[in-house]
Amino acid sequence: MSEIDLLSSVLTKTGDVIDGVAPDQLSGPTPCPDYDVGTLVDHLVGWVKAFEAGANGRAYEGDPSAFHAGDDPASQFRAAADGLVAGWRDNGFDRMVTVTGGGELPGEMVFNMTVMEYLTHGWDLAVATGQPVPYGEDEAAAVLGRAEGTLPPQYRGDGMPFGEIVPVSDAAPAIDRLAGFMGRDPSAPPGR
Repeated sequence: MSEIDLLSSVLTKTGDVIDGVAPDQLSGPTPCPDYDVGTLVDHLVGWVKAFEAGANGRAYEGDPSAFHAGDDPASQFRAAADGLVAGWRDNGFDRMVTVTGGGELPGEMVFNMTVMEYLTHGWDLAVATGQPVPYGEDEAAAVLGRAEGTLPPQYRGDGMPFGEIVPVSDAAPAIDRLAGFMGRDPSAPPGR
């Protein structure tokens, strides 16, 4: 699977998960302890706009962490996701990319961060809202490999962006191994 196909598939499926969130679920817990469902949706939409800007050689104006999606987050997400895919397809990977709050980083690193973000948080949102997790084994395995090569240990633990690795059997599906690598317990209910 090419990078563009992987990104497009992950973003399409994440957009579908966002579209499947019911209004009465917005205050529910997620496997990501920093977010309830509504805050996670806002995070997904705000950051896809920031990643889209970077992939297209622009700086995002504003704070994606303070973004509020409003009444139709799936449409906002899909529009920005289309621009994000086009930015990588048209501009390639061998370049420096502006990341909000992080300066410029190598394109491959930013791309890996993007697929990690959207598959992991898409999983969080699907689990939190009782939707089927839509990502395939090949997608999850590809993102797990990128995560293992991108996420250094110093970004884990208290006060860090990522939790400690949760041990998951090597025989488990790739989506469960990715969840564990990203600090989630795939066997725990949301919010625990």
